[in-house]
Amino acid sequence: MVRKNGLWKLTQLRALMKNVQAEGMKEKGIHALIVNGEDAHQSEYSTERDQRRRFVSGFNGSYGTVIVTPDAALLWTDGRYFTQASSELDPPEAWTLMREGLLDTPTTAMWLASNLPPKSIVGADANLISYTEWARLHSGLTAAGHCLIALPENLVNKVWADEQPVPTANIILPQPIEYSGEKAGVKVNLCRVAMLENNAAVLVITALDAIAYLLNWRGSDIPFNPVFFAYVALTAKDVYIFIDRSRLSQQAIEQLKDEGVEPIFRTYEDIHTFIREVASSCSDRDKIWISNNSSYALHADCGEVKKHTDITPISIMKSIKNSTEIKGMKAAHVRDSVALVKYFAWLEDKIKNTNECITEISGATQLEKFRQQQDLFVGLSFTTISSVGPHGAIIHYAPTQATDVPITDKELYLCDSGAQYKDGTTDVTRTLHFGEPTSYERECFTRVFKGQCRLSTMTFPLKTKGNYLDTLARESLWSVGLNYLHGTGHGVGSYLNVHEEPIGISWKPYPDDPGLESGMFLSNEPGYYEDGKFGIRLENIELVVPAKTPYNYKDRGFLTFETVTLVPIQTSLLDVSLLTDKEIKYLNNYHAKCLEVLKPFLQGAENVQALQWLERQTLPILV
Repeated sequence: MVRKNGLWKLTQLRALMKNVQAEGMKEKGIHALIVNGEDAHQSEYSTERDQRRRFVSGFNGSYGTVIVTPDAALLWTDGRYFTQASSELDPPEAWTLMREGLLDTPTTAMWLASNLPPKSIVGADANLISYTEWARLHSGLTAAGHCLIALPENLVNKVWADEQPVPTANIILPQPIEYSGEKAGVKVNLCRVAMLENNAAVLVITALDAIAYLLNWRGSDIPFNPVFFAYVALTAKDVYIFIDRSRLSQQAIEQLKDEGVEPIFRTYEDIHTFIREVASSCSDRDKIWISNNSSYALHADCGEVKKHTDITPISIMKSIKNSTEIKGMKAAHVRDSVALVKYFAWLEDKIKNTNECITEISGATQLEKFRQQQDLFVGLSFTTISSVGPHGAIIHYAPTQATDVPITDKELYLCDSGAQYKDGTTDVTRTLHFGEPTSYERECFTRVFKGQCRLSTMTFPLKTKGNYLDTLARESLWSVGLNYLHGTGHGVGSYLNVHEEPIGISWKPYPDDPGLESGMFLSNEPGYYEDGKFGIRLENIELVVPAKTPYNYKDRGFLTFETVTLVPIQTSLLDVSLLTDKEIKYLNNYHAKCLEVLKPFLQGAENVQALQWLERQTLPILV
């Protein structure tokens, strides 16, 4: 049997590209193939079956686009993955890494326009690319005289053949009202109000977390994300759910009915037929509401019918947590912080007081065990980033048996981790040093902390977009010529996706960001990384809350953040001479809160180690 290495896969793909015969094409063959790592719902993370980008290139990150031509293979990814991609592309000599976000890196459309022969044909699977991305590619290629076509079949699937993993189809369970805080029927009615305001005859919902939120169901089809494969379509009278009904637990069906929704079930694959049916019966005034973030294939099913392409009302609804969800998120972060305090206390003791070797993997495993002890724990919210020294510079590093190294007192240790609890989702990063850091490491760590503090204490007008706040976290780093190549914050779901759109805080704008409102949860995670040396990141989850201000310009309303993560920041890593009095006061108050809230959960003989560590780590900085 031929070993399916990277070069073999590229060879097979190129052979298939020569024989593509798409509808409307006079001749066979395409000049370029676009491959991404998304599923038909444009999910950030995907199942093993949908890891086509990884299968072709070897790159295992969550973001990136591959382009294959007869004589080139390229991967575009962002600053989170530059180092990782350089080590994973297979074979490295066959690939070119395109470092997205750098000034001299062209976009995929620009590269194709400049490097393809005149009147070239570019192919892609229209089910796996959003309408927004398709339109951008189509515009750029058309302007250059090229053509973008939807392939009749997925070429990567053909190369993968029988070795492609089977689809996941796990059981679907209800999310009880004690955690959701709102009945599904109420959410459906709110959607219908928005549909009426926008003359939409039908609302098509494709994002998996939006579907899980709307129906108050949870699944496990995608690792770490409590979602399931389905589509939903709402009309003025009916709720259609496109799903394999055998996957539904009886409890999920009964709860949905109890919450005021009597669904009409159709098979998962029927979504395309349904949209075409609706499109054929729409009047001139009717619109189909389908987000631009949905696949181009579904948009194509709408034909000539008018479309309303804003993000769905559910995207906003799930971003603004209700009082039950806020209470649950806060409680989940308290329990999660307890687990992290236990872990860091245990880890420091092992490193300083024993000869036992704790590695990146064994450390991450122990952290998961501490989380498993917490009430309402379901699983991790992503693979734990347990990284020592140079590995910390790989922003989304995940240790393997081949890369695993001991955690020692000689290098910085970066741990980015999170969990799914029935009442909330967590994500927290701490960087520690168990020995003597260099003065440069202290300075970098201090400037990262200053950025986190600056953002956390900011007061800003209601509906301010996250993009406008990003520079606050970078100011101290920028002042000395340092920076980081990832966003500063992302939305966080309530027992949903740990990265929740459409809100975020980044150097690049989020196109659908509605602006910040009270009740939203976001991460606050500046960092600094030096390839081959170390990585530093500090991450807290922040709740957007009303700010108390002496004035209220034009009754706009002002907001600020409340930190819900309660894990101490290592003061021994700080260069206190770089801190202002305000920053010291902020950290002392934060640590006092950590101690006050967590201490009751760390009573008893089994928690002595953790409590003593917490008390040491929260000692105030004296000025």
